[in-house]
Amino acid sequence: MTESVFAMSPALPDLIDRAGVVRLVDAFYDRVRADTILSPIFDGVAHVDWHRHLPKMYDFWESVLFGKNGFKGNPLVVHRELARRAPMTTREFSRWLQLFHATVDALFAGPCADEAKLRASRIAVVMQHHIAADRSSAVATGST
Repeated sequence: MTESVFAMSPALPDLIDRAGVVRLVDAFYDRVRADTILSPIFDGVAHVDWHRHLPKMYDFWESVLFGKNGFKGNPLVVHRELARRAPMTTREFSRWLQLFHATVDALFAGPCADEAKLRASRIAVVMQHHIAADRSSAVATGST
């Protein structure tokens, strides 16, 4: 009698609460910090203080996914400023999304996990759009 590998593997939980968000964010940023494309931006240019940044990201994703109040800040402004000092092109955003989606898929499965990936994709598109517009404006005005 052969059993399916799927039957023997426990199903992944959905991303349903802050504890899951903390798990996701911690695992994701572990991947980011080990990544040859993104680590130089986070650690080398932005000099992220991880002890301060991670709790902000817990609040951010809890707000995005569950509508919970608590996040203070404007990620678009922060990323637009960072893009003046670091490469933040399709390559970097694609890598960010690839790592985010892979982290979600490794830890969670279900409608909320799918929503997290969708929201991350939308956030990346909006940020890329604004950063590209800033670059176009800088080229047009000769302020590059």
